[in-house]
Amino acid sequence: MLDTNKKPTILFSDEQEQLLEVATNFCHDKFPISDTRKRIEAAEDFDKTLWNEMASLGWLGIAVPEEFGGSGLGLAEVVTVVEPMGKYLVGMPLVSTTLVAQALLMAGTNAQKNEWLPKICEGIVGSFALTEPSGDWGLTHPDTSATRNGDMLTLKGTKTFVTDAASADLVIVSVTLDGKPALVLLDKDTLGKAKLTREIVIDETRRSYRLELDGISIPSAQLLDPTQAAAALTQLEQAACLLLSAEACGGASGVIDVVVDYLKTRKQFDRYIGSYQALKHPTVDALLAMEAARSHLYYAATVFGQGVESEIAVRMAKAQSSDALAFASDRAIQFHGGFGFTYDCDAQLYRRRGIWCEAQFGDAAHHRTQLAELLLA
Repeated sequence: MLDTNKKPTILFSDEQEQLLEVATNFCHDKFPISDTRKRIEAAEDFDKTLWNEMASLGWLGIAVPEEFGGSGLGLAEVVTVVEPMGKYLVGMPLVSTTLVAQALLMAGTNAQKNEWLPKICEGIVGSFALTEPSGDWGLTHPDTSATRNGDMLTLKGTKTFVTDAASADLVIVSVTLDGKPALVLLDKDTLGKAKLTREIVIDETRRSYRLELDGISIPSAQLLDPTQAAAALTQLEQAACLLLSAEACGGASGVIDVVVDYLKTRKQFDRYIGSYQALKHPTVDALLAMEAARSHLYYAATVFGQGVESEIAVRMAKAQSSDALAFASDRAIQFHGGFGFTYDCDAQLYRRRGIWCEAQFGDAAHHRTQLAELLLA
């Protein structure tokens, strides 16, 4: 039960501070906006050289126990890396790979953990296939099914928004098995047998795929612990929302920088347009909304995994960060005038990223509906 008398406390450790500084400097130096635009037209899903650099920094193993080659920290520390990635529109599969590691930790067998977690820390790419064409944000009743056939499982169904699937070494897929939710592991060889179709999505800085699994057979050894699957899916949803909130908060910070830079350089009637109150006030509103969202984010990171308090905090963070990025990026487009509505204006890249982040695992209205049930029950 939620303790309503408990005073909310945001904790921010030395490790988080160091990671935030390193990640901010790394993303600033390695991901200029000009390179981000070039990546949209690139043939490969992402720059593998930069991915290997991120792996060498230990980011893929931040929330992985030391016994598997990780740092033994938690998702609160991952948040401090993902936030700068959002600020600089980084299109790397760190979030999806982190979520795959979390799925293994929550529901993987000992053999699966020992095989895959060290490889994740070393730099293999992970993705997850939890979303389906129905668009249902509930993860515990997937339409994709698995049928037992001796020592094999036969899959049937389609998954959407599987990010970087063409480059993935490992994909976690949600299925229904024996009438209950389950998770299965697909390695690169198995993925080669599935039908992958590149999806056209609003955020062009990332790659998304449709994964058709009809007729694919896998060994039963690739099934995660079915007794833990339902709980793992619930926890995965919260983990995904936490990291998406970090990305959205970073995006809001990045697009506010775009706004301020423009307000300080564009002149109208021989005055910098930043001197006009009609532009000052909405910019301040965007900054306040971003800082409020960051407070929700880091409180959610502090209490993550602590039952209903965690769920409430994460849903609040997802709703607030989605609204903050939507408002800031919308104002950025408006402030740029006619140029703001063109493809050449950087503000539209942030608005696209905001729409993507909000739509994944539930928009602000969805999470507020869930919060009403949690807070008013």
